[in-house]
Amino acid sequence: MIKNIKILKNSNQRLDKYLKYQYSSLTQGFIEKNIRKKNILINNSTTKASYLVKINDELKILNFHENLYKNKIIFKKNIKISKDILAEFKKSIIFENNNFIVLNKWSQIATQGGSKIRISIDQIIQNINSQYRLVHRLDKETSGILLIAKNLDYAKKISSLFKQKEITKFYIALCEGNPKHNFSQVKLDIKSKKLKIENTVTNYKVINKNNTISSILFNPQTGKTHQLRIVSKNLGCPIVGDNKYNIYSKYKKESLMLHAFAIKFTIDNKKFEFVSNLPDYFLNFLKKNNLKINKDLKNYLNSWQFF
Repeated sequence: MIKNIKILKNSNQRLDKYLKYQYSSLTQGFIEKNIRKKNILINNSTTKASYLVKINDELKILNFHENLYKNKIIFKKNIKISKDILAEFKKSIIFENNNFIVLNKWSQIATQGGSKIRISIDQIIQNINSQYRLVHRLDKETSGILLIAKNLDYAKKISSLFKQKEITKFYIALCEGNPKHNFSQVKLDIKSKKLKIENTVTNYKVINKNNTISSILFNPQTGKTHQLRIVSKNLGCPIVGDNKYNIYSKYKKESLMLHAFAIKFTIDNKKFEFVSNLPDYFLNFLKKNNLKINKDLKNYLNSWQFF
């Protein structure tokens, strides 16, 4: 059976997300497979899962059957967030207005939920307000600045800024060893989980170093999974505490020494710049290894003139 659907609203939504909204029983794999097999067409042409559906588009499903394309009631598990975790979240807020929150995320809490994730930032914000949305990600082990939109309008605006590379991010990492150059730009192809080759660009500058440890300021121009961790390894100085890319480290018991310390962007003609403090374990490691770091991290943003 063939099903024809005319898109009546310009939602600027990906095709796979649109299909999941219309037919909640569909899995991502099913959608991608049927797009690949040309069972799902847009305007009688082959398409992609990432295609943004527009008003007046004609969606055609060639293998439509009610047993395949159906809605099902999904019962979400009600996860209770403890008072301690809510208190930790609230004290970690750097800035908040009517439209977004800037959080200094603590290490060892995941950004999003998963089968092995007990509590995530996403679950916390949904517990506070169902309208809140994540607009960017940090690894579970990475601490630092995380943006949270308070409404759909700002979720779209901030996501668009990320997509257009109009948000500038800075990280500080403590790395085992010293890179060959004190500052440079690294262009590196990284293989994704789907074995797709991703092009990455990363600027870096060594802040301080001794014979064994370097403190490095990173400014990623792209935002790929584990980008800075892989770049650090490629430079010959993997990040301290990185049990995935620094498996021969002598600091295996240390936390991952990677902190998203600053972010800059302009939205609605207003300029914003936020800096987050380093966590205590980070500062303690610096002290133990006789490495100094400027307490006013904002000064490092002013030294970023050569890029």
